[in-house]
Parts: sequence; structure tokens; C-alpha cells
Amino acid sequence: MTLLPPRRRLRRAKKEEEERRRKKKKEEGRRRKKKEEEEEERRRRRKKEEEEEKKKKKKKKKKKKKKKKKKKEKKVEGGGRRLPLERGKKLRDVLREKDLLHQFFQHHHYDIGTKFPHAFPNGTRVATEPLLNTLDVEYYGTISIGTPPQDFTVVFDTGSSDLWVPSVSCPSLACQTHQMFDPSQSSTYKSTGLTLSIHYGTGEMEGIVGSDTVTVASLVDTNQLFGLSTAEPGQFFIHVSFDGILGLGYPNLAADGITPVFDNLVNQSLLQENLFSVYLSREETGSVVIFGGIDESYFTGPINWIPVSYQGYWQVSMDSIIVNSQEVACAGGCQAIIDTGTSLLAGPPSGIRNIQSALGARQGMYGEHSVNCSSIPAMPEVIFVIDGVQYPVSALAYTEQHDQEFCMSSFQDTSGDLWILGDVFIRVYYSIFDRANNRVGLAKAV
Repeated sequence: MTLLPPRRRLRRAKKEEEERRRKKKKEEGRRRKKKEEEEEERRRRRKKEEEEEKKKKKKKKKKKKKKKKKKKEKKVEGGGRRLPLERGKKLRDVLREKDLLHQFFQHHHYDIGTKFPHAFPNGTRVATEPLLNTLDVEYYGTISIGTPPQDFTVVFDTGSSDLWVPSVSCPSLACQTHQMFDPSQSSTYKSTGLTLSIHYGTGEMEGIVGSDTVTVASLVDTNQLFGLSTAEPGQFFIHVSFDGILGLGYPNLAADGITPVFDNLVNQSLLQENLFSVYLSREETGSVVIFGGIDESYFTGPINWIPVSYQGYWQVSMDSIIVNSQEVACAGGCQAIIDTGTSLLAGPPSGIRNIQSALGARQGMYGEHSVNCSSIPAMPEVIFVIDGVQYPVSALAYTEQHDQEFCMSSFQDTSGDLWILGDVFIRVYYSIFDRANNRVGLAKAV
């Protein structure tokens, strides 16, 4: 073996040392890089895990919120189906604007109380079907009848129990100016061969009874019996904004053998609860009927439940009516009806006279009373005491402005002995009509 000279050996050793160092440095750099990459990977993984955890938590929170919301919605609506109502002009105001109100009263003996025949112990000769009592109706909504559906604007009326719409076979102008049901255009229509004749003090309303599918608030009520009017009395119905009436009273008010719409919805298990509730807004929109539920967003405070005293109308026993701490009407108790089908507050003449007098209202024509609009802020509340609970109605609620100076009082007399708490009252008190327990619930509307 040949030995290298010492200098060359030294150079070689130096070179090898440098090579080793470089390799070591390279190796360390590679390890450091690998470590950094692993560290970066760990950081990335950790970040990803944290983000996923965050997402999971967010999802869980969202799910919880959704569940809570669902629970709340369930609680609020009780599975109810809502049907929006529109507030329109009353026939009284339309006729007043057209200077036809005087003519109306010349032709018709108008008394809102005659809608409730059992309020007259000795019977009545005046109109007993709600279509003649449309002078003070102002809330209505849309339903459809038949297949394909034909739409109708109807009044949801707790003071009657039948469903009526005009028929194409009705020749009167009052029918012609409204939506008319055409049985030949519905594949699900069945004729019953039954006829209806309802007597008025001023004439007759004649109709036939048909059977078809009625859709109310997306609830499909099959084989519903309903009235198709073939003759409507009086030229004044031309000016009415709605086509017909859907009664929400008890079955014993309905024409013989006809099951009301609400009862059929219950019988066909379409509602979660055997009740409906009504919120009436002062505005044109925002009013609603909720079938099968109660919506807590429409009222504040407790619901006071009052037993129904007569299962026909939604009738309750009232204790008294108070103005300025004085009992002015319903002394010793009386009967009252919660009626969505009239806008007024009505009662026997002596009681109404006392109320108008306590309010300082002056009598005008057609039994109407007016007050000076500027005096409304100083006018007293009228307090209805029902089942021991006071239900105050403010002057702002029981008056209506007609011009700059004069406001009308919404109190009107009726020749029956029932008090009628119409839309003026329902606007102040969200009303629940509970058929399962035969009771009415009242709560302060928002």
C-alpha cells in the first residue's frame, strides 16, 4: 500500500472532514426542515380539528336553536293554520259615500240583533240570515271551493254556522257583481237535490245545497255541504266587498243536516286542537284567523277563559257594563255574544242609551251617534265585566272618525236582549274559540 506524502494526506483529511461537516449540516438542515414540516403539519391538523370542532359546535348550536325554535313555534301555534284577513270598507260607509244610506234605511228595517233569533222570546219578523246584516262587516278572507279551486272572499262569522256563496244560476245583479260558483266547472261537486229558503222581513233568499271540496287556510275539507244562493234580495248587496259567509258558530245554528266547515275540519282530523283564534288589526292587513291553534305573539298577559252559556253562538254571561265607576247597563247580569261578523258593540236600547249618554254622544240619523273628535282623549273607558274580569275598551277603540270634526260612536241598539261584542271588542282582545272545552278565551291584543 502506497502512502501519500504527509501534506497530501492532510489535505485529504481536511477535505473529508469538510465533506462530513457538509453532510452533517445537510442532514441537520433536512431534519430541521422535516421537523418544521411535521410541526407545520401538526399545526395544520390542529387548526383543522379546531375548525371542525367549531363547525360541529356551531352545527349543534344551530340544531339546538332550530329545535328550540321548532318547539317555540309549536308552542306558539299549536299546529294552527293561519288564514289572513283583509280589513275593507263597511257597506254602511260605502252607501254613505254614495248617498245611498238613506235609501237603504227606507227599504230595510235594519237591526243587527235579528241575526240572533233566540234573543227574541216572541219571535221576530225581521231578517234572520246574516247576508242582510252585512251593513257593518269589515273583515274577510279567501277560501276556495271545487276542483280545480274557485276562489271566494268570505266573512268568517262566529255569529252563524252555514257556508254560503253566490251561484252562477243566480240572475240578480247582486250575484252578478260577485264571484259565483259554477258547479259544472268542478269535478268533485255533487248535487244533493236539497233546496234552502230563508225568509227575511224584506223578501227571501233562495238557494240550493251542494257538496264539494272546500279549502280553508290550505286545509282540505272534502264533501262539505254548502249553500249556493240562487236569489239574493236587495240592490244594496251590489256594493258589498265580499262574496259570501263562512259561519264558525255551533252546529245547531246550521241549516238542517248541514255540518259546519269547522266541525268537518275537526271530524276529518285536520286540526291539532279543536279550537280557532282571531286577531283583528286596525290596519287593512295583519288580521288573521288561526285554525287549530293559538299564537302568543298576538297578545300579552294571561288568557282568561269564560264558559260558553249557550252552544249556538259563542255566547257568554256578562256581569255588568261600567262607565266612570257607575254601572250603566247589564245590571244584574246579561248575555253577550263574541261576534266576528259585525263591527259594532250592540245591545238593548235602554243600556245603549245610558252608555251614549255617559259618553256625551249625540244622536244623528239612522240610530247613529256622534261625538266631537277633539273630545276623545278625555272620554271614559267602557268596561265590560265578564266572569268577574274587567275588559276596558278605550274611546279610541269605540269611536271611528268620519270627518275632521265628527267621530261616530260604535255603540248601537238592537231590539233583542243580547249584547253583541263585535270587531271593536275583538280588536282590543285576542279571542280564542275553544270548542273542545266550550269556552271563550280573551287576552289583551298587541
